[in-house]
Amino acid sequence: MNRSHEVEYCNLELRFDRRQIQNLIRELIQEGYSLYWNENDHLFIVSVRTGRKLLKLKFQRVLNRYKMIGDYLVKDEKLAQWIEKLIGETRGHAIVKRFRDRQVLSIENIMFGEIIRLVEVSGMEHRIIYQKRPQITIEDMVQAFRSKRAEHRAGVLRLEIDYELAVLHEALAEGRAEDAETSKEKLRAMRVEMLLLEL
Repeated sequence: MNRSHEVEYCNLELRFDRRQIQNLIRELIQEGYSLYWNENDHLFIVSVRTGRKLLKLKFQRVLNRYKMIGDYLVKDEKLAQWIEKLIGETRGHAIVKRFRDRQVLSIENIMFGEIIRLVEVSGMEHRIIYQKRPQITIEDMVQAFRSKRAEHRAGVLRLEIDYELAVLHEALAEGRAEDAETSKEKLRAMRVEMLLLEL
């Protein structure tokens, strides 16, 4: 295996339903990967063998859907291309860092499946190659005021907060300090989103 080429996916957030996860598993098997999966009340984990390494893809249950979360370092080129295809297809979010011989070559910020910023890295030098400019028209603003999307998101966000509070409670009760901190971090981010929605 060529160890010089690596891709790191940070703050990955992709959303799926159960059928889509089953299709992903089928796809990986057809690509020749050895894998297994397990599930509990909170997580669906797909473990993919790449050489001697095991990459655990984590899908967090949110109501009746799943959210692929976490940071992943991928040294398998075919698997990296597969993850990037997923980011595009699911209109997901991620920060993608490309490495060669452990040196960062570039950093891509992806939102809703699109690259919004591409930075080339050369030693200590950073050069912005591409940055998407927001293009908001009067029509977009009128549509935003009429839209019920914020109200819908607020409802979903309340449910996500309730769920995360339950996760935090369980982590504290069982003395899992690291899980509790992760949960608190998620709740802080949700609080900021609530404030942005003016709730």
